[in-house]
Amino acid sequence: MNEAAINAHLQQVTGWQAINGAIERSFRFTNFHETMAFVNALAWICHAQDHHPELVVGYNRCVVRFNTHSVGGVSVNDFICAAKVNALVDFVE
Repeated sequence: MNEAAINAHLQQVTGWQAINGAIERSFRFTNFHETMAFVNALAWICHAQDHHPELVVGYNRCVVRFNTHSVGGVSVNDFICAAKVNALVDFVE
């Protein structure tokens, strides 16, 4: 995807931003248990999509980063996964 297409798609997924050839969002939680519950649910969603993000996990935070290695950047599938992750968070809030 070119920069214009990425920016257009970013309008559809709240909280995500383009950073160094990927889309990324940081999620905050109350404690480690909530963070890990999110990570486990995220893992299930991504496994079903056969598209796996890079994660940085801390006590009350998880940074999720999607890109598509086979295309060397961001693809529509990254945005599909980002929307599903947002729906997961919206569901529990």
